[in-house]
Amino acid sequence: MRVSVIGGSTASAEIEAIAERLGRLLADRGHTVVCGGLGGVMTAVCRGAASSNGRTIGILPTDRLADANEYVTVPIATGLGHARNALVVMNGEAVIAVDGGPGTLSEIGLALAFARPVAGLDTHDVTGVVAVEDPEAAVAYVEGTVE
Repeated sequence: MRVSVIGGSTASAEIEAIAERLGRLLADRGHTVVCGGLGGVMTAVCRGAASSNGRTIGILPTDRLADANEYVTVPIATGLGHARNALVVMNGEAVIAVDGGPGTLSEIGLALAFARPVAGLDTHDVTGVVAVEDPEAAVAYVEGTVE
């Protein structure tokens, strides 16, 4: 399945380690990572997936494919800025939010509006987001919600 991973474009070393582990787990389980394709959580989750030969899709806010982080295997340039957030969540069957700021919050809102199940790791406390303790629990949750 495709899993959208959303999170901040800047992140602490601790959050990046969590996101990298998440990417590795998703790839190990045969899932494709969909993200915004830039830095922070996005780079870390893609790096983790790449370490397990996983596929990553980066839906970029810019109109330049070259803006994708080095671990994105399929970059999609949109030129839409933050409006691309809808495309990030719509292209996953489920969403995992890792940390993040206002952009992540907008993606959470869009995910819930599009009826995507959302697992949250150290992220916004929003009704409809299932808080989980670690990447393993996040993957188990999304796998259990999508047929």
